[in-house]
Amino acid sequence: MASKTSTVTALDAQTLREWLDQHEDLIVIDVRSAAEFETMHIRGSYNVPLPLLSEHTDELAERLGARVVLVCQSGVRAEQARQRLGTVGIGSARVLTGGVPGFAAAGGDVVRSAQHWDLERQVRMAAGTLVVGGLLAGKFVSPKLRLLAGAIGTGLTFSAATNTCAMGKALSKMPWNKTAAEPTAKSAIGQLPAASA
Repeated sequence: MASKTSTVTALDAQTLREWLDQHEDLIVIDVRSAAEFETMHIRGSYNVPLPLLSEHTDELAERLGARVVLVCQSGVRAEQARQRLGTVGIGSARVLTGGVPGFAAAGGDVVRSAQHWDLERQVRMAAGTLVVGGLLAGKFVSPKLRLLAGAIGTGLTFSAATNTCAMGKALSKMPWNKTAAEPTAKSAIGQLPAASA
């Protein structure tokens, strides 16, 4: 039964391209940070970062119609948003497979500006650097410092098992990820068209 649900909620890039041409009532919500959205986003999409969506799900649901597509970098945050919207009765939301990069690779219409590393790439770099640093420090400084590599590995395993990322949340607050002003609840929700009756 679970596989049937994921088939129903997933949407491929080509289908989204067709929907964008055919459906005026379609709302594409990008749940990435403002900096990620600024770097590249689907033309006509609305930026409502996942933390904001999670805090104001009820208010957001009042603005949404029946045709909603959620996007992020890879699909993980969009799936979390879909689950959150499902708790307030928006069960028809779809998640774009492959995220915004997949849509762009499929020839979708995207808006690009200043290039920044996406958050998932930053997490991989930070985790890899900490593991290598812990191993080197364990060899040359103190064997106890190898525990850093173990702690990072444990954190990554926990992250995968729970589909959360504490390192990603911490990195999203760094100054280089704040190049664009994060939307407020009022600005993010207010930009959405009113739901059709």
